Amino acid sequence: MKPVVLICYGILFYCCNAYGQAPHEKIAYADVDYIFNKLPVAKQIESELKSLQAQLDNQLKNKYEELSKKYSLYVEQKETANAAELQNNEKELQFLQENFQKFEQDCQATLQRKQKQLLDPVSQSIQKAISAVATERGYDFILNAGAGQNDVILFAVERADVSNLVLQKMGVQTPDK
Repeated sequence: MKPVVLICYGILFYCCNAYGQAPHEKIAYADVDYIFNKLPVAKQIESELKSLQAQLDNQLKNKYEELSKKYSLYVEQKETANAAELQNNEKELQFLQENFQKFEQDCQATLQRKQKQLLDPVSQSIQKAISAVATERGYDFILNAGAGQNDVILFAVERADVSNLVLQKMGVQTPDK
């Protein structure tokens, strides 16, 4: 009796799956990283972010050198200074250390804000172009194939890649991948 029930469930499962699927879904993929890197604005964004990073690194280096000098001076004077001077120097060092850490966090936040400010409009224009390609070509889904370790696609045929079509929609002419 059990094998008959299993066979009936199997047939029911097959029929539900076969009739439950849309008959003509079109799926494609695009490599958003590839698209971004082919845009003329990509080099400008990269240059601007590197410049800001260098400025922030320089400021951070200067603050670190100031902290380092104060610490070296504290170590040198530790033997000869009285208790009150040592306590004042320790408070000053602690204050400088806290300021350094806060400044380091502020630098990271500044860089992230700038990155978001520069990348958001480009991401929106890429998304708009992907949507336009999907609508024009009749795709139901376009997946991202360029997310590094987090690719959404496990397998895809090359003819389903619409990355160059998206670039064309954005006015960028490129040779085939």
